[in-house]
Amino acid sequence: MITIAKWSVEDYHKIIKTGILNDRPVELLEGNIIEMSPEEPLYRKKCDAVADYLREKLKGYAKVYEAHPITLSASEPESDIAIIRLPVSLYDNHHPYPEDIYWLIEISDKTLSKDLHQKRLIYAEAEIREYWVIDVEKRELKVFKNVLNGDYQQEETYTTGMISSLAFPEIELSVEKMI
Repeated sequence: MITIAKWSVEDYHKIIKTGILNDRPVELLEGNIIEMSPEEPLYRKKCDAVADYLREKLKGYAKVYEAHPITLSASEPESDIAIIRLPVSLYDNHHPYPEDIYWLIEISDKTLSKDLHQKRLIYAEAEIREYWVIDVEKRELKVFKNVLNGDYQQEETYTTGMISSLAFPEIELSVEKMI
């Protein structure tokens, strides 16, 4: 039987400091160092557009973090977009923790299965209140809410209309502008 050694977040940070992982797009998921998919132009364009739109709508309410690490118990993923609490000086010495995160967004083209399954469970286990997945190919937004026993209990799919987050119900966001 083969036993795979799991890395802690602390060990992962030590490895990063050595420079061994420089020039390698990786993230820590459930104790495993995973190579991330290369970015394609359409994906990058979609990430930029969604992040810019959210920055405009959430200015003064939250920081829109784009493709930066967040620290969970056994993972340090780089979600495409993290909506985190202000002020940004909170993150001078560490990445955002679950209690700092309003919601996370993954923009999925080639990573849809991983985002809907593995990352969904990682985020639910960390009790991230809300998780959105933008399916680029189908042009739809999947919204996951209500964490219970390590998974989201509510899933809704949107292709049109307006939506609000749990954190900011007073701010309406256009689904069409995000998908």
